[in-house]
Amino acid sequence: MTWEKNYQEWKNFETLDKALNQELSKLSETQLQDAFGSDLSFGTAGMRGVLGPGTNRMNIYTVRQATEGLAQLILDKGQDAVQAGVAIAYDSRHMSYEFAFEAARVLGFHGIKAYVYESLRPTPVLSFAVRHLKAFAGIMITASHNPAEYNGYKVYGSDGGQMVPEDADALTKYIRQIASPLTVKVADQSRLVDQGLLEILGDDLDQAYLEAIQSVTINPNLIKDHADMVNIVYTPLHGTGLYLGMKALKQAGFKQIHVVEAQAQGNGDFPTVKSPNPEEVSAFDLAQKLGQDVGADILLATDPDADRLGAMIPLDDGEFQILTGNQIAVLMADYILKALQEKASLAPNGRIVKSIVSTDLVDAIAADYGIETKSVLTGFKYIAEQIKQYETSGDHEFIMGFEESYGYLIKPFVRDKDAIQALLLLAEMVVYHKKAGRTLPQVLENIYQKYGYFQEVTVSKVFEGQAGKDQMAEIMSHIRQTPVNTIAGIEVTDKYDYLNQIHVDGQGQESSLTEPKSDALKYCLADGSWLAFRPSGTEPKIKLYYGIKAGDRQSLAQKAKEISQAIDHLVAV
Repeated sequence: MTWEKNYQEWKNFETLDKALNQELSKLSETQLQDAFGSDLSFGTAGMRGVLGPGTNRMNIYTVRQATEGLAQLILDKGQDAVQAGVAIAYDSRHMSYEFAFEAARVLGFHGIKAYVYESLRPTPVLSFAVRHLKAFAGIMITASHNPAEYNGYKVYGSDGGQMVPEDADALTKYIRQIASPLTVKVADQSRLVDQGLLEILGDDLDQAYLEAIQSVTINPNLIKDHADMVNIVYTPLHGTGLYLGMKALKQAGFKQIHVVEAQAQGNGDFPTVKSPNPEEVSAFDLAQKLGQDVGADILLATDPDADRLGAMIPLDDGEFQILTGNQIAVLMADYILKALQEKASLAPNGRIVKSIVSTDLVDAIAADYGIETKSVLTGFKYIAEQIKQYETSGDHEFIMGFEESYGYLIKPFVRDKDAIQALLLLAEMVVYHKKAGRTLPQVLENIYQKYGYFQEVTVSKVFEGQAGKDQMAEIMSHIRQTPVNTIAGIEVTDKYDYLNQIHVDGQGQESSLTEPKSDALKYCLADGSWLAFRPSGTEPKIKLYYGIKAGDRQSLAQKAKEISQAIDHLVAV
C-alpha cells in the first residue's frame, strides 16, 4: 500500500484518537511520507520510534498491532500460555502509561490476563516480574536512552530474557499478518478488572525484588561498618530508577546518598538534559555540581528505564572523569573476583559473560583468578541464554554479565541489564577501596599497569531512510568481500563472520560458528587488538568498534590513531 493510501485510511477513520487526528492535520507532505511510507520495524528487540500518527510511528494503534501479534502467538501456544498471562511495565516517557494499558486491553479481548504495574518501573523489574509471576511473556514500554520524542515496545519471554529468536520470529510473522493497526479490537478496561483479566501490580512485587537484590551485596559487614565514609551522588535522569535505587541502597546500609533533586522525578520531557543518556558527560552536569559540593566519591546515573548505568569518578584536581562502559565493567569484575576470593566463595567453575564487542581486559583479570569468560553476540538476550544453559547443565556458575554499552547484571534473578544491581555493587566497591585508602583512578591505573593498557572505541555512522538502509547493506557487503590480512600493519589472526557463521584463522582455514546468525563481523589482530562492524538493530546506523592493547599510554594513543584510519579506509564505499 502506498503512503497516500495509508494516510487516507487514517484520515478517514471515524474514531481516530483526537490528539493523533489533530497532529495529523499539521504534518507536511514530507512528514506524511515518512509517517506512512513504511511500517514501524519490529525486530528481535521489539520496536522503537518517534511518537505520532502513522504506521511508522509509535502510537496506540501500532502498539495494539504489536500486542495483537503477541496475543495470537500466545493463543497458538495453548491454554497454559493463555492462563500464564503477560506482565507489563512502563517508564516515564510520553504515552508510556497509555501504551501499557492499551496492550492490556488487546490481551484482555482475547481472554489473556495482563499484570500491569500501578506506576512507572525499571526494565529489570519487568524481567523480574515475568519470572516471579511465571508469566508467559512480558512487555516493557520504553525507548531506553533515546531522546524525548521516542518511545518503544520490548517483548520478554517466560525466562525474563528478551524473547528467544524462534518466538520472536513467530511474533513478527503474526504482526505482519495484520492488515491495518486501526482494525485491532480492544476490551473495556474496567470490565477486564472486574473479570480478573487485568491485575494491577504494586508494592508486593517491589518487596520481592528488594529481597532478591540483597544477594548482590558480597560483604554486608563492610557496608555496615564503613558505608558512612562514602559520599554517593545519584541521578535517575528523570526516569524510573529513584524509588527502587534508593530503597536498595538504604536497605544495604548506605546513608550518604545525595540525589540530584532536579532530575529525581519522572518526566518524559527530560528537561534538564540534552539526552537522558548516562554514557554522555553532559547528562552529568548537575550531578557534577552536586558532587563537588558534597565531596562525592562517585557519581552514578541510570537511564530512563534503569537498565543502563553510567559513572564518573573524582580526580585529584576536584574535577570528575567519566568512565566508559568497559571501564565500569573492569572495576566491577576486579572487585567481584577479589571480594569473592577473600571470602573463599569464588566458584572454580565460575564464568563471566560479555558481548563480542566488549573489553578483553576483563578476560585478563578473570584469567588471573582462574575464571573463564564467554563472549556472545551483542544483545543481552544472549547473555540470558548462557545463564539458562548454566542452570540446566550445571557446568558453570554465572558471576556477572556485561556489554560495553553500559549494561551489567550481577545476579540472575533478573535476565536483562539491571542498573539497580549495578548501582548497589558499585557503591559497595567504593567502600572497599576507600577503606583501603585507594581512589578509583588509582585502582584503574593499577589494573592497567598489571594487565596492560586497553582502550575501546565505538563510532556510529548514521544512515537515514531507505537509501540509508541500502547503503549500510552495501558497506557490510563490501567489507565482507574485501580480503583483509593486515590492519594498520598488524596481522589479522582471526576473522569472524556471524552472518555467514564462518570463522577464518590466520592460515585461511575455515570452520563453522555455532552462534545464531547476526549481521556482524569481527577481526582479531596479532597484538591482542580487534575491530568489529555491526548495523544497529534499533537505529539507522552502523556501529564500528575497536579494542586496542598496548604496553603504555603513548603506544596506545598511536595505535588507536592508526587503526582508526585503517577502519575509515575499510568502510569507504
